[in-house]
Amino acid sequence: MTSKDKAAAIAAGIILLVFGLAMAFMPKLVLWLGQFSPLLAAVIGSLILLSFFAIFWLRGRYQRRHPDDR
Repeated sequence: MTSKDKAAAIAAGIILLVFGLAMAFMPKLVLWLGQFSPLLAAVIGSLILLSFFAIFWLRGRYQRRHPDDR
């Protein structure tokens, strides 16, 4: 395993850990926000879910533009 592979694995692990924690606390956050505004709760919940996919989409775009960094 090269150093680039190790760095990619560590980055993926950190991303999964952070989003795993976000998903663990998201129901409580959305329910709390829903007391004030159901629309706000839906928007925040959607943004949290979409940000997970946005991270990997941005990473893919970066790797396509910088093929020598892989």
